[in-house]
Amino acid sequence: MFGDTKAFSGFAVDDVAKAQEFYSQTLGIETSEQHGILTLGLDGGARPTIVYPKPGHTPAEYTILNFPVDEIESAVDELIARGVSIERYDGFEQDERGIMRSGGPLIAWFKDPAGNVLSVLQERD
Repeated sequence: MFGDTKAFSGFAVDDVAKAQEFYSQTLGIETSEQHGILTLGLDGGARPTIVYPKPGHTPAEYTILNFPVDEIESAVDELIARGVSIERYDGFEQDERGIMRSGGPLIAWFKDPAGNVLSVLQERD
């Protein structure tokens, strides 16, 4: 039924203007805004993701976007240099930079201004 559709994803925030500033200026993602809805041009614009305002927004308690990177240490250092805090979670062994290195890909989590969880991750060789 939907095998050939060009589905897209979306998530909520409490302030679209703050989200646009964060995603465009801090993370360097191409964004556009129309009718109060933000569009992130992920994958060079091939994967549009909408960001919409939601009254009474509650941040997602799970990772809503993962950003694959070639060098996680450099990505974490750049995020920190841009004022982004790396999250630390009980039960996960994270190093001094906040990178989890046990099992699966190397991963570090951070949040957008609405409190939604994002990550940078590096696949293991």
